[in-house]
Amino acid sequence: MKNRLIKAISLGLLLSAYSINIQAQSVDNTQKMEWFKKAKLGIFIHWGIYSVNGISESWSFFNNYINYDNYMKQLNGFSASQYHPEQWTRLIKESGAQYAVITTKHHDGVSLWNSKADKAITVPGNTPAKKDVLSPFISDLKKSGLKTGLYFSLPDWSHPYYDVNTRTKKRYELKNDPKRWENFVNYYQTQLRELSSSYRPDLLWFDGDWEHTSDEWRAPQTLNLLKEYNPNIIINSRLNSHGDYDTPEQGIPVTAPQNPYWELCYTMNDSWGYQPYDNNYKTPNMIIRTLADVISMGGNLLLDIGPKSDGTIPEKQVEILKNLGRWTLKNKDAIYETEQGIPFENYRGKSALSASKKSLFLYLEEAKSFTRIYGLDSRPVSAKIIGDERAVVKVDYDADKTATLYFPEAKFDKDVTVVELTFDTPPIFLKNSKQKAQLTDILERKNSQLASYEIADQLHLGNNLLNNTGLTGDGLDMTIKKTARTNSETLQWISKHAEALFETGKGLPGGYYSGMSALSKDRQTLYLFVEGTPNGPIALKGIKNSIARIRIVGEGTLISHSVYNKLYWSETPGIVYIDVPEDRLDKNMTVIAVLLDKPLELYKGKVGAIESNL
Repeated sequence: MKNRLIKAISLGLLLSAYSINIQAQSVDNTQKMEWFKKAKLGIFIHWGIYSVNGISESWSFFNNYINYDNYMKQLNGFSASQYHPEQWTRLIKESGAQYAVITTKHHDGVSLWNSKADKAITVPGNTPAKKDVLSPFISDLKKSGLKTGLYFSLPDWSHPYYDVNTRTKKRYELKNDPKRWENFVNYYQTQLRELSSSYRPDLLWFDGDWEHTSDEWRAPQTLNLLKEYNPNIIINSRLNSHGDYDTPEQGIPVTAPQNPYWELCYTMNDSWGYQPYDNNYKTPNMIIRTLADVISMGGNLLLDIGPKSDGTIPEKQVEILKNLGRWTLKNKDAIYETEQGIPFENYRGKSALSASKKSLFLYLEEAKSFTRIYGLDSRPVSAKIIGDERAVVKVDYDADKTATLYFPEAKFDKDVTVVELTFDTPPIFLKNSKQKAQLTDILERKNSQLASYEIADQLHLGNNLLNNTGLTGDGLDMTIKKTARTNSETLQWISKHAEALFETGKGLPGGYYSGMSALSKDRQTLYLFVEGTPNGPIALKGIKNSIARIRIVGEGTLISHSVYNKLYWSETPGIVYIDVPEDRLDKNMTVIAVLLDKPLELYKGKVGAIESNL
């Protein structure tokens, strides 16, 4: 009995010690991730010999679009003759980014620094540049106060000790030649030791871990190696489950990843490295709205640039970075150190909270008369538009705990306007607090914009106020009950948009569209309610369907759309951007009909890394 008691006490002490240790690790992890969580914006730099001919980095020879020998001839054209790292740093800082991540070595195995590892191919030793192009940039980054991130490819498709060469060729099987594999592990870890000892990076951005298991990579050993030089090193998710944060690639997540730390790595056009004929750039407006989207979900945006082989950055990319800088400087209080925003059921748009939770930021992608917050159990102390000191924001807070914000004289930002609401204490947001409205009351509102908004919002929630009221499918011969106070302008809006209101149902869940929506009875037409005057094309995420056509409801105009970031081999849908002509906007609320190829299918999966690039 005594022995059992001693064993029980010993086990209890061990479990207690284990629990304390886990808690300590958790605290340490939170502390080291603090700067990353606050950063919100980083710049990714893909620079290597692939910029000489402007072809896909590494993948082009892996997939036999060009043979390996011809790919490697680009070594002879990499000059870095106009490379001024201090200009890069200045531009990155001007963009508002807090950190940068540069490709020290891609899958092609060409190192930007003077690596002494066995059989390494380097820019200083094998190109006309004849110099270490990595060191001066990292040095300048550190002087500027920006955090330093190093991208490092685990695979090296050039190295004789590595097993994989191309999609169809392997040098050897690991089980048949384990010594050769050990030589490769030693090679890549030697390179990581060189990078760590020389640069003391804040972050290591791995890529390519899918080609081998954690055991084969010796991942725990690699992690320990990095911690020798920086105990607080941050690792991305691509070291076979040994990372600190998730890295969705290209596809903007519909909803926030479960990991509290994550980063969307994202190209400006369709390419990572410089490609002269890829002109499919997102507009500066799209990039800023993507940043607002990521911020609202509590993540970071790692936006990519691809310098030319001479070291200059393409003009279009410079333009995007400078416009980013304009917006981030103006709205810095609503960007850095913010937390994930409030649920879509409380606000039909993008939002974020300050670290203290006493400020709520709303990101408006259009110029409009008002916006609403539902289930707000705290009255705001003040409201303002950031960057416009003369703007007046009027707040109407009613008994249903709905705050309506009016913007009578606002100067809206050309990309995204930020409204800040402040509170004495962190506000509480109630779930499902919205009361069911009565159609008669809505029709008697003097403000037809508010009436249209309320009809659309109720419909979005699945409460179609116009069912069985005398509405017809074409809006003609309606027998909707009227009173002496019925607003005729609201009735006209209903008649014009009857198609979107007649027997339609609940709209998209939060995250798919930054606004209200509805679905036709057969679920094959998606109706989007567009408020005010959009600053750019409206955006849809996570729609798996193909689109047959898009038109403006009530007047038939066909409008165009573009799809960005749809990788043909991936299940992740691209982003659908829809251009809405300003001269066709309805002054109360515009409705867009999106005809799908079949009943609506939504993507709900995780956005992962690119593991195939055919």
